Amino acid sequence: MEAEGPYVRAGGRLPGDPVPDPGLGPVEGRRISYARTFVRRLPTLLLVVGAFYDYFTPQDFTAAPFFTAAPLVAAPLYSRRGTVLTGLVSVAVVLAIHVRLGIVFHTDAVTEVITVATVAVLAVLINLLVRRSSEQLASAREIAEAAQRAVLPEPAERIGGFEIAARYEAAQEGAFIGGDLYAVQDTPHGVRLVVGDVRGKGMGAVAAVAVVIGAFREAAEQEATLEAVAQRLERALAREGTRRDGLDAFEGFTTAVLAELPHGDGVVRIVDRGHPPPLLLHEDGTVRTLQVQEPALPLGMGELGVWPDRAEEFAFPGGATLLVHTDGLSEARDSHGVFYDPGARLAGRTFRSPEALLGILAKEVRRYSGGWMTDDMAMIAVRHP
Repeated sequence: MEAEGPYVRAGGRLPGDPVPDPGLGPVEGRRISYARTFVRRLPTLLLVVGAFYDYFTPQDFTAAPFFTAAPLVAAPLYSRRGTVLTGLVSVAVVLAIHVRLGIVFHTDAVTEVITVATVAVLAVLINLLVRRSSEQLASAREIAEAAQRAVLPEPAERIGGFEIAARYEAAQEGAFIGGDLYAVQDTPHGVRLVVGDVRGKGMGAVAAVAVVIGAFREAAEQEATLEAVAQRLERALAREGTRRDGLDAFEGFTTAVLAELPHGDGVVRIVDRGHPPPLLLHEDGTVRTLQVQEPALPLGMGELGVWPDRAEEFAFPGGATLLVHTDGLSEARDSHGVFYDPGARLAGRTFRSPEALLGILAKEVRRYSGGWMTDDMAMIAVRHP
């Protein structure tokens, strides 16, 4: 398959593409399940091995390491009741063996019992600390998820006659909040959307996301042109940077793509602010990269020079799907350092809905990168009815 200008012909992978990694399939899933089962049964196994070792070896040998390890392993895995029970069983097994061997009051035997009992008490304390930390972490995750939903709410499935889907994938499993952003809004000028990526991480990036989203929602309704919307976002970031004592105290810049879908015109207008170009997926599997001729500097870099925004227009036929994404998608790497190429990998494929497209993409990128994504990923898919 060969590239033809901005188009890629359908028909499968490009020559030289790595074979798709099967990733975490059923076999890997079973292995993980077996490992979890083994770890949860490890305290019992340690007690059994320790009992046999202590009973069948000479008196000078001790199985104390097995009996002390059992409650310590149980502490982060079991409930408080399970940890206490494991500690009591450890002490009971040691005493039972000593009674059976008739060495209950020997110095070494008493020392072993005291050691196991002490470790069992410590294991219960560790369990309490782990449970408290887990509860705090769960609370923090709930707060982060609520903040994420407040800043980046899920768009409706249909906006202005278009089918819409959005997805946010954090680089770290279980994380909810980061510096990628998206927003979609129906306006008198058509459906307008923005997808962007804020430089940096943490709460500074989240603050910049909130500024950009807030400014976009206001400007999308009020400004007559997409270029004017981009300028409003530029000014909003500049004001916030000044309020926070300079750009170094705030996030320095934000790459973004702004798109406008006029109602019934069959076109899409795009302003690119240093962001990966969108892709247009046609009904026949053809993929087109919507690369603008004059991309401008990222948002927040207006002080470096005047670089006017120019919206470029592309055909958006019925049945086609517009995919706008951050570089978390196009810069995901496999084990050999090869970037994931969404244009090549989507060529020749069709998807029943924008939601299905984003779900498959997210799963494939996780698989391609072996689960070790280095950057967050935000995507919006819009299908022309």
